[in-house]
Amino acid sequence: MKSRPVFNILKNILRLLAQWTLAKYKPAVIGITGSVGKTSTKEAVYAVLKGERRTRRSQGNFNNELGVPLTILGDYKEIRGILFWPKVIFQALGQLVVFNKNYPEILVLEMAADRPGDIEYLTRLARPKIGIITAIGKIPVHVEFYPNPAAVAREKAHLIEFLPANGFAILNRDDDFVWDLRTKTRAHVVSYGFEEDADIQIINFEYKFDENEFPEGITFKIQYGNVFVPFHLYRVMGKPQIYSIAAAVAVGIVFGINLVKISDYLANYQPPDHRMRILKGIKNSVILDDCYNASPISMKAALETLSSFTQRRKVAVLGDMLELGKYTTEAHEEIGKETAKKVDFLICVGSAARLIADSAIKHGLDKNKVLIFNNSESASKMIKKAITNNDVILVKGSHAMQLEKIVEELKIE
Repeated sequence: MKSRPVFNILKNILRLLAQWTLAKYKPAVIGITGSVGKTSTKEAVYAVLKGERRTRRSQGNFNNELGVPLTILGDYKEIRGILFWPKVIFQALGQLVVFNKNYPEILVLEMAADRPGDIEYLTRLARPKIGIITAIGKIPVHVEFYPNPAAVAREKAHLIEFLPANGFAILNRDDDFVWDLRTKTRAHVVSYGFEEDADIQIINFEYKFDENEFPEGITFKIQYGNVFVPFHLYRVMGKPQIYSIAAAVAVGIVFGINLVKISDYLANYQPPDHRMRILKGIKNSVILDDCYNASPISMKAALETLSSFTQRRKVAVLGDMLELGKYTTEAHEEIGKETAKKVDFLICVGSAARLIADSAIKHGLDKNKVLIFNNSESASKMIKKAITNNDVILVKGSHAMQLEKIVEELKIE
């Protein structure tokens, strides 16, 4: 794939093989898109379905024009070695000729939209019967490649526009941009969220801490019709994770699984790496490792989670939010305003993150409680000196900022 022509040839080969495979095996396909929460939702849906049917989900970042067909063709975890692509093609042809009795009955496919046309391409390829849109927000990630946020929403809408009339569009009721898309589909609409009119309603949401304010997890109830079922998630924090669980509950109900059984399937759910993972840190600190990626909506949610701590000094390590284009300044300044209300000490990493620092100081955060670093390398060398006993430390920024290096410096497990 050293040139675009070679890439396009490979892309077309994979598309054809994937479509032939779907036609032969006819699995139920679930497509998941949104600006945030796709991977966590995918993992939660997989946790519900894997105990009921043969289920495969996208691995890692296999959510694009190569990754989606790869998931359809096999349970591949990474692209590796010079013989990888010939192997994929050979095995795909093999299961087209000889029936593979272990081929999954359900495919859970994460679908990313980095540029216009991505979701339409992936949806036409995979033809899902169930489509989930997680969240979009006022300034969505990747908006740099679109004229405006509304164009991003229209891109996401392609997932549910192509659903069949007997399909299901599972939509986040609490995200106005997502909920407005409900008129774009002929499929049955199933909503989830905290709003009272959500089909899958989240109620009685609480964080649980031990006597030292180390997070034990969250509890909440799901109401579906007249049925109320409690959920307990160990060492999980943040509303975004609850939304992922609620979307998975909706999928389980579509497949006719009892709500109590769904709760049991999700009891051991853990978020993917660097998505609000709770870690023990140096100096008896708590680390909220949410450094996989960042957008305004996910940054605000992370800060809200941080603010749930009342007995520990709240430290935020925030990096640049990338791919926001002309909205970069506005978005970072808005996060700075939020940060001033919710943190005791702020560490910013990157050129755009300086805007967060400036805005936080402007809105009342003591400038002596703000540190700014150019990159994660320089921050990781100095950050231990800034941490005090019993801090709770949120680490969040776009993936390219490499804030996982800071997590590695701070964690003890």
